[in-house]
Amino acid sequence: MRKLVFYGAISLDGYLARDNHSLDWLIGTEGEDETGYDDFYKNVDTILMGRSTYDQINILSPAKFPYEGKECYVFSRTVTGSTENVTFINEDIVGFTQSLKEQEGNSIWIVGGGEVLKPLLQAKLVDEFIIQIAPSILGRGIPMFTPGDHENRLKLVDVRRYKQFAEMHYIT
Repeated sequence: MRKLVFYGAISLDGYLARDNHSLDWLIGTEGEDETGYDDFYKNVDTILMGRSTYDQINILSPAKFPYEGKECYVFSRTVTGSTENVTFINEDIVGFTQSLKEQEGNSIWIVGGGEVLKPLLQAKLVDEFIIQIAPSILGRGIPMFTPGDHENRLKLVDVRRYKQFAEMHYIT
């Protein structure tokens, strides 16, 4: 069975982005180019994200979609169909993701989005978390974990430092 992995950076107080989805607090932090992202990315062939994350990616990278060559699925309540780079999914996140995990392939990456992560945590489908903690306290923003009934016990398997980032790697 394929692994479902959350990989991403958060602020010290647990936010993925500001309320307006800005990542200005993250960009330019010493060590951001030295993480294990390239090795991680090589083992990913499928990407899942929410519509808000997709919209922000298009704002941050308007000239070129950063995940070309990967199967990218965007969960949306309103947009249907597909583009050159993504397929919009309007069905149940849990059922769709479970079917992906049962197919042959490499790792599936959850890119951002607490709204996508929450139901996957509730269904206990997430296999790994690789989280870089940036040296910023935002005080408010978009949380990585939204409140709900999704208690999961994890096992810490590695801790690394990339200059100003601390990276924690957990498995379920």
